[in-house]
Amino acid sequence: MFSLAAFFIPIFKEDDTMAKAKKLASGSWRCLVYDYTDDAGKRHYKSFTSDDPTAKGKRKAEQMAATYAMKKERRDEIYDNITLSEAVDRYIRLKEGVLSPSTIRAYRSLERNHLSGIGKKTLYSLSNSFLQVWVSNLSDSVSPKTVRNVYGLLTAVLDMFLPGNSLHVTLPAKKKPELYVPSDEDVKKLLKHIEGTELEIAVLLAAFGPMRRGEICALESSDVSGTQVTVSKSMVVDENRVWHIKQPKTYSGYRTIDYPDFVARKLEGIEGRIIKATPDQITNRFKRAIRFSHLPHFRFHDLRHYAASIMHAIGVPDQYIIARGGWSSDSVMKSIYRNTIGAEYEKQSGIINKHFEAMQHEMQHDV
Repeated sequence: MFSLAAFFIPIFKEDDTMAKAKKLASGSWRCLVYDYTDDAGKRHYKSFTSDDPTAKGKRKAEQMAATYAMKKERRDEIYDNITLSEAVDRYIRLKEGVLSPSTIRAYRSLERNHLSGIGKKTLYSLSNSFLQVWVSNLSDSVSPKTVRNVYGLLTAVLDMFLPGNSLHVTLPAKKKPELYVPSDEDVKKLLKHIEGTELEIAVLLAAFGPMRRGEICALESSDVSGTQVTVSKSMVVDENRVWHIKQPKTYSGYRTIDYPDFVARKLEGIEGRIIKATPDQITNRFKRAIRFSHLPHFRFHDLRHYAASIMHAIGVPDQYIIARGGWSSDSVMKSIYRNTIGAEYEKQSGIINKHFEAMQHEMQHDV
């Protein structure tokens, strides 16, 4: 009868000696296998332990170590000469069937604009020091968010082709985004300027829903019933600039929004797609409308900030805001929109302080 251990290839340490398990004071067996040497020249090892104090436990620890070493060598042989560009391309291709077209397009953009400069480097030539310098240089030209997006793609690629790699860098600190929240007056002035246009309907759906740009462009008359609008799809663009209708990214994206009567009346009589424009066309029209209305600069997406801030200000519970806006979680909604209610918060603070000041004034008169 053959022993399974006999078929393991003896690849263990840099000195090519077979890794042997040693017995610990606890009675367990531990076997160390060389893993890598860091930039400081320090050697790192993987540890494999068996709690069985017998010879069988010793063999088990050594077999686990041998299995890891064998897989590591085979992986090293396969990917020894693969370049970063080749690995990124393979990763994106493998993900095309499971990720949305817009995500794939974003990955291709990151690959083209930020990873191509180091694309000829082989995976095994990448080191912590090299990547840290690269990240630092990248941080000089793009935002911290972009750096994190690029590095996120890079680490995903490395985890696929070099699982268990030890590469790690320090990323730039996140910056709190400076968001402008449109006021009631801003929205009224904008709606007056675009009254009677297709853009008016898009703004109403975004500001009083709120719906996303892609959701609005995918909306059809069959999704509208009285004042209720069912959101179940979105329009996204792929890497070839072709627009597609797809399902929402998360389950929370599926929702039904009950709009005010005046918004529902704007949708009456429309057949097929409610908005015939693409998301990019909506953005371009919106920019022109903002400019000609002499309004402060804000994006179409900021109309969702407006809706969130108003709902917060009038005391709508967070769970309802999450459901109406299609946010995936409380933390997601709050992290993005908590800083958009500054103006309303100051207004409410003023009311609170006036109450306390009046109370203090009464106390003084009572003395």
